[in-house]
Amino acid sequence: NQVKIRGYRVELGEIEAALRRHPSVSAALVVVREDVPGDRRLVAYVVGGAETEELRAHLRRTLPEYMVPNAFVPLAALPQTPTGKLDTRTLPAPDYQAGEDAYVAPRTPVEESLAAMWAEVLGLERVGVHENFFEIGGHSLLAMRIVSRIRESLDGEIGVVALFESPTIDALARVIEARMAPAGGAGELGAAIASSTQALLEGIDELSEEELDSLLGLTT
Repeated sequence: NQVKIRGYRVELGEIEAALRRHPSVSAALVVVREDVPGDRRLVAYVVGGAETEELRAHLRRTLPEYMVPNAFVPLAALPQTPTGKLDTRTLPAPDYQAGEDAYVAPRTPVEESLAAMWAEVLGLERVGVHENFFEIGGHSLLAMRIVSRIRESLDGEIGVVALFESPTIDALARVIEARMAPAGGAGELGAAIASSTQALLEGIDELSEEELDSLLGLTT
């Protein structure tokens, strides 16, 4: 079953087969969910005792990042209809929000601003400072929107690659604080960078995620 998600062609069966190769997984089903209109995400439903981070690491050994599901939902068994077929209509919605033990509240004004941006863009109630942007529903197109908001709200001279390199609020806040434009303006070089970045941001909606990753040098 091949689907296209954010510019990539993805074989759901290939992801399911990779999941079943984990020794703790007895059954797996991967679907595309669109719980928020226009926001298609890969979700894996897994029967077995493996933890989410363990499954992510397992898949990343053999699959590209865009094929790693945004969420993993543990189940006692895959739901079936009375005739024995998979009942995808009863699959529970994933919880992209981290658990209470993982949540660390923002501690600085920059972290508070970033947390608010991430929560709005990702459709979450709140985001802790140690949560990974790309593990709670983020992807390249959303990363560009975050960068655009950072430029508008925080006057931070930052490129989208910085978010890939520092994908938590804690790490990104430190990068932003170090790169904040100094009082009196960023000078001619800063202005040129700002103009170039803004031009890219204005055309972002016309790019697929695959084209964006290629442009940013994130694919080989």
